[in-house]
Amino acid sequence: MADTVRIESIGAQGHGIAETPQGRVFVPFTVPGDLVRVSGGRLVEVLEPGPARVGPACAHFGDCGGCDLQTWRADELLAWKRQHVVQTLAHRALTTDVAPVVATPAGERRRARLAVTRDGEQVLLGFRARESHRIVNLDACPLLSPPLAALVPALRTLAKGDAVFEITDTESGTDLILEQRSEPNAAMRGVLARFAAIHRVARVSWRSEDNAEPELLAQLATPVLRFGGVAVDLPAGAFVQASPTAEAALLAEVKAAAKGAKRVADLYAGCGAFALPLAALAPVHAVEGNAAAAHALEHAARRANLRVTVEARDLSRRPLQGDELKKIDLVVLDPPRAGAKEQCDALARSKVATIAYVSCNPATFARDARTLVDGGYRLERVVPVDQFLWSAHVELVAILRR
Repeated sequence: MADTVRIESIGAQGHGIAETPQGRVFVPFTVPGDLVRVSGGRLVEVLEPGPARVGPACAHFGDCGGCDLQTWRADELLAWKRQHVVQTLAHRALTTDVAPVVATPAGERRRARLAVTRDGEQVLLGFRARESHRIVNLDACPLLSPPLAALVPALRTLAKGDAVFEITDTESGTDLILEQRSEPNAAMRGVLARFAAIHRVARVSWRSEDNAEPELLAQLATPVLRFGGVAVDLPAGAFVQASPTAEAALLAEVKAAAKGAKRVADLYAGCGAFALPLAALAPVHAVEGNAAAAHALEHAARRANLRVTVEARDLSRRPLQGDELKKIDLVVLDPPRAGAKEQCDALARSKVATIAYVSCNPATFARDARTLVDGGYRLERVVPVDQFLWSAHVELVAILRR
């Protein structure tokens, strides 16, 4: 039986919230003000649209689990994301200047993971449905960069069974990882090599489902991205920011914080998105836990003759501390979603003047920022960044100073 409810707000996961005598009801794919019929937590029908409801940008919206909030007017969505950051900080008793959200455009997502399967003669390829393993068969995706969007139809020809295609858009072509249980046989390797030659795929690798290191199958060119104008040969599966606009916004804040610094430590440095541009301002010591990424960064810095030293090190087990931090003026942090608890514990005891913290998880950032503020830092500025358009996800860059 369906109930009729009015959506009053949006929760942290992007679901609309309706208050009823029986308690809160969470309804996906709704916006504030919507009068909707709902059954079992699922949207049945929008009876009366809210004032900020707009048409979706994608025909798959409401089925595909990739986007939650396409039907919410952009200014309202960005204001909500900013308020989410403010409230997350407030939960840790943190207040500061929170800037307006930096918006990113559609059509520039440069990495994606697409699932594929066969259903009889039909090939299903796309993102998963919400809270399901079902694949939503993708016709087009307004988020993807043009090269990735153009590659999607061709990927269907590679489907032999259940698999995942991880694709990254680079200067020299697409970097493609085929993720499946069984290693491709000789015939499939030939198919993949021909596919790469036809579709401007720079490299094809295979990875088993246990997240082992990718194995090279075919390479026509080295996948390359540039950071601060410096070319980096990307390892297969390397982390890169999903949006060039978001990356530029994060870098601008980090570079502003670096003015006057004489020595920089870039922690969780990845392939050098911050370390390489910062090397034009000051010597940089870059620390990265992934050995392949650290090697790629070191090779790029050496080739460009930059003032960058690189160390492969697990910062959760061995954070920089004590004497290692004494000569550092600026620490840049860009940790994974779990945050940088151990490193922030060490920084709270240090004399480092400035920290630029790039976070993909406001909750773990707020936890770490609380540690730093308790250690004597002042949370000076926070800039939210909407890197994952039309989702509930928001990232940020924050500046803390002693």
